[in-house]
Amino acid sequence: MNQLNRRVFCLSSISAAGALALTTPPTRAQAQPLEVARILLGFPAGSAADALARALAQRLAPTYAKQVIVENRTGAGGQIAATALKTAPSDGSTILFTPLAAVGVFPHTFRSLPYNVDTDFAPVTLGTRFDVALAVGTAVPESVKSVPEFLAWAKANPSRANVGSPAPGSPLHFTIAELTRLSKVELQHVPYRGTVAAIPDLISGTLPAMVSTVSEFVRHIPEGKIRVLGTSGGRRNPFTPQIATFGEQGLKELEFEDYFAFYVPARTPAAQIQALNAGIRQGMAHPAVKELIDSSAAQAATGTPEELTSTLRAYSRRWEAVVKNIGFKAD
Repeated sequence: MNQLNRRVFCLSSISAAGALALTTPPTRAQAQPLEVARILLGFPAGSAADALARALAQRLAPTYAKQVIVENRTGAGGQIAATALKTAPSDGSTILFTPLAAVGVFPHTFRSLPYNVDTDFAPVTLGTRFDVALAVGTAVPESVKSVPEFLAWAKANPSRANVGSPAPGSPLHFTIAELTRLSKVELQHVPYRGTVAAIPDLISGTLPAMVSTVSEFVRHIPEGKIRVLGTSGGRRNPFTPQIATFGEQGLKELEFEDYFAFYVPARTPAAQIQALNAGIRQGMAHPAVKELIDSSAAQAATGTPEELTSTLRAYSRRWEAVVKNIGFKAD
């Protein structure tokens, strides 16, 4: 399963207990399953998000739909998949599995988007929750073991204070900007398109530091070539319990979590959304699916559509303030 940790999972869940709390009763929509349902995903086949979507598709069939397939609509950071949902039939047969950034951050970084989450989409449930981390590689002395120590090293070595992220214009990128603002230490953002090149550069010493999801780093920790210095959650990440959070290290403003979530087209009947919500919650609690989530250093986060809407609003407000502060625009 370690191969699933290669990509961002943005790969980004509130608790395993929440995933197990299946409280929605069966509905008539469940008694009449759809013929075919599609899960739209903005990431390629073979990614951690793709593996999870395909495992969940197996759990949704045949109760929710007789056949459930995954369609990889890659490109534009998830915008292509999200745009495809906008024009899909409003019958519950098309499901978007997306990082929350595509609907909560992109409206603040792009001058115009081909979709609007408030008018084009209907929320179903959060999917997974994950923490972000700051890690350093072999270019940074082994004596640097915390975020404050890294910032002190970066201040003393300004020409080497480079921090990469695998997703420009994402919360991963903006975490670097926030570190600069809070510490008043100038960190130079180095953008990568994914982690294929970023992780090897970190290990080789070409790139001193990197901000990404915890999942990108956990399998490299035992090798000793990557050191995670801090994580973004409100409490220590269960996959890296030995690593202090940003908040514990005096950076309380950097406390946040990231998510993947499920949406269907606007005007999808409430009963169909309820049936899908129940199916996803059951599927995410299945041992095989839970194992995939664990292997990606994420946590299940299922709940109600209202909880997804509330989380999105808070998430959007948070990153809107950061985007305005640094004046970032993606186009």
